[in-house]
Amino acid sequence: MKLFKSFFSVLFSAVLLLSTTTVNSIAIEKLHFVIGGGAGGGWDGTARGTGEALTKAGFLQSASFENMSGGGGGKALAYMINTKPENTILVQSTPLVLRSITRHKGYVSGSGTLSYKDVVPIAGVIGDYGAIAVAKDSPYKNFKDVVDAYKANPSSIKMAGGSVRGSMDHLIGALAFQAAGANPNDVAYIPYDAGGKALAGLLSGETQIISTGLGELMGARDQVRIIGITAPDRVADAPDAPTLKEQGYDVQFVNWRGFFGPPGMSNKEKKAIAKMLGDVQKTPEWEAVRARNAWVNIYNPDKKFVKFLKTQTKEMTALMKKLGVI
Repeated sequence: MKLFKSFFSVLFSAVLLLSTTTVNSIAIEKLHFVIGGGAGGGWDGTARGTGEALTKAGFLQSASFENMSGGGGGKALAYMINTKPENTILVQSTPLVLRSITRHKGYVSGSGTLSYKDVVPIAGVIGDYGAIAVAKDSPYKNFKDVVDAYKANPSSIKMAGGSVRGSMDHLIGALAFQAAGANPNDVAYIPYDAGGKALAGLLSGETQIISTGLGELMGARDQVRIIGITAPDRVADAPDAPTLKEQGYDVQFVNWRGFFGPPGMSNKEKKAIAKMLGDVQKTPEWEAVRARNAWVNIYNPDKKFVKFLKTQTKEMTALMKKLGVI
């Protein structure tokens, strides 16, 4: 699992680092958050949770939010590039790197592949472990039960996720099945528009398991049983959630989430927002949001963020080749 250990070392080299860059005085009183997926997803929770903490802690006077589903985040990304809105930031995560690796076509005519290079990286703020869960009344009590059922009858297991095939949700489940000795490309993956709809698909019986972020399941623990997370050890905020590793499946992965500005965002504004995103992590208002979602605190601003994105592009390319996605 050298790839995952390398990924961890890069991501967590940024954990709890606070920027010491001097920011010239610039007033950021309000922010509009653009979310490239529907309600109930990881992007949605990250944007709304961050906005909640920033306003309650007094860093912002107001925060507004806009869900803009389509193209696995491509529609929102194209909106930022085409319109260059003021006082607006885009929430994104590992899929922004994945879309460029898989040559995913965006919504900008003639633009070819869209990536983080088309917008302005501001800062990474949190990490969210992957999680696999079943409905509370499911006969499957752990991930081994799911694997055994799949091996006995592959068509009996359908896996829900909150985005397209090749997305982060798909890769989390694929990694788990690969660690169990199955061909991840043979597992039936059912894509939904964000985590809320994927959860509904699981609870309705359309699928037997869901692969998503741990944070997306924290508010649904009365409806689901988490049977495996991609953390190296159990998480204090979700002590009942077993790791895949402790069950004998060495899968470790954490999905970063962060914020990007439109092309042309001034350096002063970028640095002011980046500093604010770091400073808020010292507040009790942020800690309440973080614990509620079982996030890992990171702060990876500006040039450190760009360096991380470049490194992750190389590592995710190797991972996706290993999984047979590309």
